Parts: sequence; structure tokens; C-alpha cells
Amino acid sequence: MKKKIVVLTGAGVSAESGINTFRDADGLWEGHDVMEVASPQGFAKNPDLVMNFYNQRRRQLKTVEPNAAHISLAKLEEVYEVHIITQNVDDLHERGGSSNVLHLHGELLKARSIGNERTILDWDIDLNIGDNCPDGHQLRPHIVWFGEMVPLLDTAAALVEMADVVMIIGTSMQVYPAAGLVNFSKEGTPIYFIDPKPNISEEDHNHLTIITETAAKGVPILVEDLIRRVT
Repeated sequence: MKKKIVVLTGAGVSAESGINTFRDADGLWEGHDVMEVASPQGFAKNPDLVMNFYNQRRRQLKTVEPNAAHISLAKLEEVYEVHIITQNVDDLHERGGSSNVLHLHGELLKARSIGNERTILDWDIDLNIGDNCPDGHQLRPHIVWFGEMVPLLDTAAALVEMADVVMIIGTSMQVYPAAGLVNFSKEGTPIYFIDPKPNISEEDHNHLTIITETAAKGVPILVEDLIRRVT
């Protein structure tokens, strides 16, 4: 039976493919206060602005490609059972070849009904006011906004509980939900943290190994090491 590896990824993985990170240093997202474009209140106040914001993100996504981190993680599936839990809303993990990807914060290439959150459609073109689902309700970006529940959080926690190895890439261990998910790992589970400027040390956590590299450099190194251990 293959050992299970659970990988937690954040904006740092996508950034190396050219996807802008969630917030700039000044706290703005593409020049907008995040609450204007990533909250139910912002959508109610100015739906056209919100739709246009995600239309631009969707168009940008089509111009970028998976990087070495995405591709290496897919290679892990040759010898491990791999589950990726990502805070990213892009499809770069899937395009990189990974089979099991759970998107905590939704998916840019999907839309959902404002009348029934279980009605979710594939959507790879612009989304506009007047675009309705089959039941007649307006569609909105399938994104978990500030103030909304993270519906897949329990599923993610259950995956971490079963992990033989946990990898954390491109996300701080001090930012939730990733930080909280790590706490569900079994006692003694090896945890690998890949970050060029880590804000923690190996002394802070038992069974923690820090790789001070970017995702595109550090992930291939770790993947090759993990594959060697079982081949």
C-alpha cells in the first residue's frame, strides 16, 4: 500500500508561474481593497466590479503555465498516494498533472448559483451579470470570500489526519487555514516546510524540516529525495 502524502500549498507556488499573489505589500489586491472584490458585501454593492475583477484573473490564468513545483508534485504520484490541499483558486496543480486536488478557497474556472451553492458549473470565459444557471439564478464566481464558510475544511482536516508525510509550500505556517490544518497531523508525522524566508525554525516544531528555497527550486529537490526512499 502506498504511503500518503498531503501537500498544503498557497500563493507562493502560483507566484512563480506569474500569478499575482493575493495581496500586495500595501494590502491591496490589484489596486482594490480586498473587501471590495472578495466579500459578499462587495458583491452586493458593486457586482459589475467584482465580476470584472475575476474576469481579469481568469484571463490572466490562461496566459501562464505550471512551474517545476507543480510538475514535481505530480511526479510524486508514481510512488505515493498524494493529496494536494490548496488555497489557490487557479488550475495549475491540475495542469501540472496532479490527480487529487482540493481547493479550499474555490476555483476560478467555475461559477456557482447565488440561489443554490451546490449548483456549480465549469466556467472558463467571462462571467457577467445576466449569466444565469439552469434554475434561473444569477451565477457568481465560485470563490470563498471573506466572511464565508470554507466548506471543504473538514474534508481537508480528515486528509491531514491520515497523512504519513505533510508538505507545506508557498504558505506561511502562521496563516489560517493552513496553520490549523497542520495540527490535525498525527504525532510524529514528518512535516516539510519549503519557504525561502521561513518565519519559524526547526526547533519550534518536532519532526519539522525546513527547506529554504523557492517552491520551484525546493519542491523538485524534496520530491526526488522522497521518491528515492521508496524505490
